Amino acid sequence: MSSELLVDVSAGIAVLTLNRPAQQNAVTPAMAAELSAALQRCDVEDAIRAVVITGTGPAFCAGADLSNRVGDVSATIEPAPWRVRKPVIAAVNGHAVGIGLALALQCDLRYMAQDAVYGLNQVRRGVLADGYAHWTLPRLVGMANAADIMLTGRTFDGDEAKAMGLANGCLPAGEVLPTALAIAHDIANGAAPLPVALSKRLLWESLGMSPAMVGQLETDLNEHVGKSIDGGEAMAAFRDRRQPNWTGSISEEWPTWDSNVDEQRPSLD
Repeated sequence: MSSELLVDVSAGIAVLTLNRPAQQNAVTPAMAAELSAALQRCDVEDAIRAVVITGTGPAFCAGADLSNRVGDVSATIEPAPWRVRKPVIAAVNGHAVGIGLALALQCDLRYMAQDAVYGLNQVRRGVLADGYAHWTLPRLVGMANAADIMLTGRTFDGDEAKAMGLANGCLPAGEVLPTALAIAHDIANGAAPLPVALSKRLLWESLGMSPAMVGQLETDLNEHVGKSIDGGEAMAAFRDRRQPNWTGSISEEWPTWDSNVDEQRPSLD
């Protein structure tokens, strides 16, 4: 990895840091490729239990780097953070506009700096917001707020982000990363990895499903989890009145079923 993205994995937490501070961490094609590779690693390595994405201060990400027009810069990272089978937390420690905000919207949780500037300002530059923003933003803040943000291209601060439901927490900039890390460690140390991964996937996928389909998936997935390594450990820990020791493997125990055979049960792959 080059210095445009710093990757640190410790105690089950992967911290991915956008690292072009002189350019306010503006995204280049190289940075996007490195972030994609890092997220792929986070998805498949069982030792990684949670992910934090942040920026080298004072900004989180000022958008795409268009200074040299070298290659196309897209907010579409593959896998997208919402597809990674671990919780992905955005520690938005400073300004996040355009691609920068779109990236944060793809994460599961967002802790945002109170006095930073946020916006999806692409319409003011003659293009549309991308990076799934037309899908993620209405899910988070509702259609009216999403239309306000995307059709005007205006900016807003952390307090408004929290009031709209876009931010899980609005904090002084210096407290954003420590707060995100504390949440990541709480997940890594306390929650069983397979149920967390499946709950995350179901949350993202469920909006387009019927209540009956969601209910059936909850039943089917709980049956699958009950037969897993950590399903047995959960029962043993309850019986022995001790804290569980989670050792299950998301990569090896991920459910697979043929949605072509059972059309009522969509694939979670």
